Amino acid sequence: MKTKIALFLGLLLAANVSYADLKIGFVNIPAVLEKAPQAEKAKKRLEKEFSPRDKQLVAQQKEIQRLDEKLAKDAAVISESARVNLEREILNKKRDAKRAQQEFSEDFNVRRNEELGKLQRRIVEAIRGIAKDQDFDLLLTDGVIYASDKIDVTSQVQQKLSTMPE
Repeated sequence: MKTKIALFLGLLLAANVSYADLKIGFVNIPAVLEKAPQAEKAKKRLEKEFSPRDKQLVAQQKEIQRLDEKLAKDAAVISESARVNLEREILNKKRDAKRAQQEFSEDFNVRRNEELGKLQRRIVEAIRGIAKDQDFDLLLTDGVIYASDKIDVTSQVQQKLSTMPE
């Protein structure tokens, strides 16, 4: 990243553009993601979408725990065939619960990535809008070790995002 910036600045200087003529800014993307109103709305959408399945998984775990406790309590007094059937039922329920948990995790990750992708596209759109509106020559994001408050436009990006329609 430093090499790209140095190369860019070198090319600008070679083209007889002085450093003082450049308008450079910095955007702290993690801070924008943290405070974007769209991020909170996406989080609520995901919670609403996945809450029923999460409750179902919790119910499955409680059922397995109840059966485990029943087996531990009644193992000495039930017949061998009843104990074997109960162990088999517990094993099947554990297998089903594990599969359901994996599917839940995969589905949740896919949806979270979709929502994050939408938000990232909106952020890029907001950054480009600010860059054009304010005549920036260069806006930097990741890989910046230091950025003066004079060039930090993060708050402007956050403001622009709060005014953008869903």
